[in-house]
Amino acid sequence: MRVLLHYDMDHEEAGLDIVSCSEQDDERFAELLPDTEVLWHVLRPLTAEDMDRAPKLRLVQKLGTGVNTIDLGAAEERGIAVANMPGQNAQAVAETSLLLMLAALRRVVPFDARTRRGEGWPADRSLVGGELAGRTVGLLGGGRIAGLLRGMLEAVGATVRYTSRTARPGDPAWRELDALLRESDIVSVHVPLTDETHHLLDAERLALLPEGAIVVNTARGAVIDESALVAALESGRLGGAGLDVFEEEPVDAGNPLLALDSVAVMPHVAWLTGETWDRYFAVAAENCRRLMRGDDLLHRVV
Repeated sequence: MRVLLHYDMDHEEAGLDIVSCSEQDDERFAELLPDTEVLWHVLRPLTAEDMDRAPKLRLVQKLGTGVNTIDLGAAEERGIAVANMPGQNAQAVAETSLLLMLAALRRVVPFDARTRRGEGWPADRSLVGGELAGRTVGLLGGGRIAGLLRGMLEAVGATVRYTSRTARPGDPAWRELDALLRESDIVSVHVPLTDETHHLLDAERLALLPEGAIVVNTARGAVIDESALVAALESGRLGGAGLDVFEEEPVDAGNPLLALDSVAVMPHVAWLTGETWDRYFAVAAENCRRLMRGDDLLHRVV
């Protein structure tokens, strides 16, 4: 079975003919598609046109959870199965969310710049960090990532509140979204990008956060209205942000968020650990074997 790993790395699995292609090499990608039976997809958007170049394609296996970068309607029309692997990157993303909270709170970006310029101690009197202990962190989402992060935050002394699509009145930590925002010194995004969550955190909702609050996003960039976030940060009303994702990716060097030293950034790599790759490949290979046997696929979306 010919598998195309659409990422710049090599991998071998017994019984599978795996070829790899960088997400930035569209020419090689187009050349490999005609013989591809299974596509292991990461982030580069997969279009109907791509699928039309792959007449043998039977399965698009998302290496991760979010399938917003795959044209699901086109896949269904062409009889191409789509599967993902929820939870396999949860540990890495939860840890990165914690990292970005701490980076924003402890002013890592300006301290890093000062240190590299040889401007060490004493620090500027305006550069004073904060601690997670004693703060209230609001989690947008009640899935596995949010659950893991909740345990980490409570272990260091933070108070955790969360919201989810389904009300959980039996849990005293659950809140409606607007109530959650009003309570949260830090808000962390852990919901998929859908029509309902696009710009979920717009100017009106960001204004509900307390003065000096921090916004963290390791989910999908467009859940937050970036222009509204920039305005709130530039005005000083929000204290900072930690962002692994952006509305347009790869993020443009001219994005105003990158010019703010109150913002810690990463290039959509919250999931990117060796351990995550091990879990991804285990699920992806198993689904290839299931496809060959004609068995039901794990985590089929389409």
